[in-house]
Amino acid sequence: MADGKTHEGLKWIMRAGYGARGVIYVIVGTLAVFAAFGQGQAQGTSGALATLQNEPMGLTALWAIAIGLWAYMIWRLTAATLDLEDHGTDAKGAFARTGQATTGLIHGAIGLSVAGLALGGGSGGGAEDWTAHVMQMPMGRALVGLAAILFIGAGAYYAKKGLTGDYKEHLRTAPFTRKVDPVLTFGLVVHGAIIVLVGVSLGFAALNASPDQAGGIGQALDTLRGVAWGRFVLAGAGLGLISFAIYNFVEAAYRVVPRVTGQDVKTLAEKATA
Repeated sequence: MADGKTHEGLKWIMRAGYGARGVIYVIVGTLAVFAAFGQGQAQGTSGALATLQNEPMGLTALWAIAIGLWAYMIWRLTAATLDLEDHGTDAKGAFARTGQATTGLIHGAIGLSVAGLALGGGSGGGAEDWTAHVMQMPMGRALVGLAAILFIGAGAYYAKKGLTGDYKEHLRTAPFTRKVDPVLTFGLVVHGAIIVLVGVSLGFAALNASPDQAGGIGQALDTLRGVAWGRFVLAGAGLGLISFAIYNFVEAAYRVVPRVTGQDVKTLAEKATA
C-alpha cells in the first residue's frame, strides 16, 4: 500500500477526476430532460459545456472541470502503470489496464477541449468533423470502424457492469451507497446504451464512407427523441445520465482501491451477498 502522503494525494486526484465527470453528466442529463419537454435542445458533452461560457462563474467552472479531467487522466494512467486495482499481469489484467490508460488519455483530451472553451474558443469539432478528418488519413475508414467497435464494446461493458452489479466490488459499503444502489445501476445501463448508439453511428459512417452519419452523445439523444414516445424516452435518458453523474460522485467518495485504501474494506458487493 502507498505511504500516507501518496495515499492522500492519489485519493484527491481520483476524487477530482470522478467529480469532474459527474458535473459534465449532470449538465448533459439536465439539458436532455429540459429538451424532452420543449425547452432547448439535447446536447453532447462539448455543446453542454459550451452553455457555461456566458454564465456567471462559468469560466471558473470550465477551468475546474478541465483540471478535474486532467486529474482523472493522471489517476487512470497511474492506476494502470502501478496496477493499483490489482488487475494483474495476465492477458485479462493487461487488457483492463490498457483500457484504464486509454480512457485516461481520452479524458485528458476532453480536458484540453474544455480548456479551449474556457479560453473563449468554440466547442470544437463534433463527431462528424472528427470522423471526416480521420477518414482523410490512410486507413481512415478502418480507423473509424475500429473506433465504432471500441465504443460499442465500451457501452456494452458499462451496461453489463450495471446489470451484473460488478461495480459494487469497487464501492465501500455505507448507508448512502446501499440507498442509491438502484440509481447507480440505472445510470450505468443508460450510459452504456447511449455509448452503444454512438458506436453504431460511427459504424454506419465507416461502412458508407459518410462522416455525416457519425454522431456523439447529442445525436444519440436526438435519435431517442425520434422514436415512439420519444419525449418520454429522452426524458428517461436524461434522468439516466443524471444517475450516471451520481454514480461518478459516489465513485469519488466511496471507491475502494486495494493498493491505496487497503484490502480490509467491506464493499457493496460483500454486503449484497452477506
